[in-house]
Amino acid sequence: MSDVPQAGEVRAPDAAPDTPTDAGPGDSADIDALVETLLDAAGARRNRDLHRAVITSALDLARHGASRLDLKIARSAIAEMADAFAMFAPYRETPKVTIFGSARTAPSDNLYVLTRELARRLASAGWMVVTGAGPGIMAAGNEGAGAEKAIGVNIRLPFEAAANPWIAENEKLVEMKYFFTRKLMLMKESSGFLVLPGGFGTLDEAFELLTLVQTGKAEPAPIVLVDTPGDAYWEAWERFVTEQVYGRGLADPLDAALYTITADVDTAIGELLGFHRNYHSLRYVGSTLVIRLLHAPSEEEVTMLSAAFADICSGRGIWRTGPLPPERATDDHLALPRVALDFDRVHNGRLRQLIDALNALVPGLDRSTPPAPLP
Repeated sequence: MSDVPQAGEVRAPDAAPDTPTDAGPGDSADIDALVETLLDAAGARRNRDLHRAVITSALDLARHGASRLDLKIARSAIAEMADAFAMFAPYRETPKVTIFGSARTAPSDNLYVLTRELARRLASAGWMVVTGAGPGIMAAGNEGAGAEKAIGVNIRLPFEAAANPWIAENEKLVEMKYFFTRKLMLMKESSGFLVLPGGFGTLDEAFELLTLVQTGKAEPAPIVLVDTPGDAYWEAWERFVTEQVYGRGLADPLDAALYTITADVDTAIGELLGFHRNYHSLRYVGSTLVIRLLHAPSEEEVTMLSAAFADICSGRGIWRTGPLPPERATDDHLALPRVALDFDRVHNGRLRQLIDALNALVPGLDRSTPPAPLP
């Protein structure tokens, strides 16, 4: 049973009441010294400031008299994340795609067959395939990826069996108690996403993923909503979003650039693989957004982009730059060419269009047609 009380559930109080711990004079300095000793004993050398902050946050729970339930949630969450971080660590430099979809999809369903083929194609291209490790679409993704390229982040549910047989005995499997820690790992570790039709859980994952990218809380990434030929699941979803969300002014219609809807395997694969044909990564340095690229644009191309995307830049537009001092201080991809802009941090759909325009500048592609400015 979950430690989180369910609707209508009443929990008996703990046997002993929770009372805050009173800190006396000098206790803080003593605790700081003990934390430093603990870090020394654990061999913490890198990122010591963050290790210290994690321990201090845990001690704050004691200082503030956290309840037993709060402590159990915090304990489980950090333990689950630690296990997941350790599992993903050896594969951090390998591109990964997360596949979301229904646990109820049967192996005979065309959606299952399509998902298996998508996973197979991406694994052949060197990508690892991450799923929620359950049945249905998740099993299709693990099966198509094969044991070497499959990763699973399972959730313990009372009405579902253990992980699907394609990932159950794999060392690249981690089990979670909470949905929020599971979703964190499914989204944090991947650089591309495929979302197949599904129920409430799949829609929750799709909307949260879109929200993170729309608000800039996650880096831009290709999000492909995949149907089977002749199906209209995502078309119906988009019709609702267009009429009821964009139509009521509850989101920017340009946010439609954050996702692609397709029933074609080649289109889905191309969207994922093509996203990084020039774009590499981004970083904020103060108010300046630095976009790292694989191919440097010409001055003429930067001038063209500045005019096309003036609506999301300051008057300075977009400019070419070398690594900025904070990037040099952390040895942050110093060899890559860069462009920079004072991005408004609001219109992330337009930022995605800028990334698409930068990708269109890759040598060998048609570089003559400028990106369309806002109407």
